[in-house]
Amino acid sequence: MGTPNDQAVLQAIFNPDTPFGDVVGLDLEETEKEELDEDGVFPQAQLEEYKALELQGVMAAEVGDLSTALERFGQAICLLPERASAYNNRAQARRLQGDVAGALEDLERAVELSRGRGRAARQSFVQRGLLARLQGRDDDARRDFERAARLGSTFARRQLVLLNPYAALCNRMLADMMGQLRGPRNGH
Repeated sequence: MGTPNDQAVLQAIFNPDTPFGDVVGLDLEETEKEELDEDGVFPQAQLEEYKALELQGVMAAEVGDLSTALERFGQAICLLPERASAYNNRAQARRLQGDVAGALEDLERAVELSRGRGRAARQSFVQRGLLARLQGRDDDARRDFERAARLGSTFARRQLVLLNPYAALCNRMLADMMGQLRGPRNGH
């Protein structure tokens, strides 16, 4: 498979739109283990009920029933108010309803509960970064995407490239150079 550096070089060559050094899958095992460890602090029966409510909320949101989704996420939050996941999901539903302030409030709570670590924090930073971009607050978006990228989000890394015209130009130049080294295409 090669060293992490070898993987980073190959990633830059074959996926020029990602920042150099972005190796897919690196460090995610630790994040997943961390999430499992965090779930261990909650009573198993309550955790199962919580996850069922969350799933019902996600399914309702997917079919456009945002009021039911918000109700289920709220029930999950009442059941285990110290678990961050439902806050992230409720934030998404609130955003879809146009309640950006409510969404940001939920995302802040999810970051606080997750202590800025693990999957819940990664999702919170990505969502908060997207909201900041939509509001034209690129510096805030960049900070959140950087934090999400450090937690393993490849989506956040791609967003950072989009926010950094210089990095995008460098990656494009590298891709063009590699294309020229591979030889002409389509008879050109």
